[in-house]
Amino acid sequence: MRLLWGGLLIIGVGVVAALFALWLFQRNLIYYPDPTRVSPSSIGLKGVEEVVLKRPQGIEVVAWRAVAREGQPTLLYFHGNSRNLAVRADRIYLFQQAGWGLLMMSYRGYSGSTGSPTEKDNIGDALAAYENLTAAGVKPDDIILYGESLGTGVAVQVAANRPVGGVILDAPYTSLADAGARIYPYLPVKLAITEQYDSLSVIDKISAPLLIVLGTKDEIIPFDLGEQLFEAAKNPKTFVGLKGAVHSEHYSFGSFDRMRAWVASIRR
Repeated sequence: MRLLWGGLLIIGVGVVAALFALWLFQRNLIYYPDPTRVSPSSIGLKGVEEVVLKRPQGIEVVAWRAVAREGQPTLLYFHGNSRNLAVRADRIYLFQQAGWGLLMMSYRGYSGSTGSPTEKDNIGDALAAYENLTAAGVKPDDIILYGESLGTGVAVQVAANRPVGGVILDAPYTSLADAGARIYPYLPVKLAITEQYDSLSVIDKISAPLLIVLGTKDEIIPFDLGEQLFEAAKNPKTFVGLKGAVHSEHYSFGSFDRMRAWVASIRR
């Protein structure tokens, strides 16, 4: 009996230690910032300028801005959890070729932005970026929110609280806790994580047209989580499953063409 209690005690201490470690270091597992600040012109992007969003406590959030051609929408883009704005240059070029405007916001600690990223601050900064666009004269109906991976959790929160013309979710999840539990099945993720990005609980508050794009072979975001999010969303909604695509290869599987056709359809 003494051995049994001793074994249970060891297991209990191990679980508590794992919970504490996960809670303490969760942001190290979620965010992989590249703080390198790069000017758009230095990587060959024309018609793209850097803007800086001034936030409380002296925080500065770096974003890239391009003006839309007449009659075209502007993407308010929230990127994924790693690297910086510069690595999205190829996407920005495609958006410009389509005539779309852009405000691509970095997170705190990324791309020269000051501070450190948190869910609360990322969403607050995203709402400030939305206000920056409307203050510049972009009408809400001309704003299309674009969330990439981690950024889908940001885009959903903005769309649930502000009027927009459409929402594109590229590799979305129900919540970060759900996705994390699949990636780390041996850790008590759902008990410890505080950075939730719970899209499932608010997706039904979005009234704008919705497009969800997800690869069937995504090794980061399980395909069924995207399906669950789609099922919970209101119409009008469109789901695109890219057969054989993994997490970072959507554009190689024709996702941009599907997005461009969808944008044209909702703006007729």
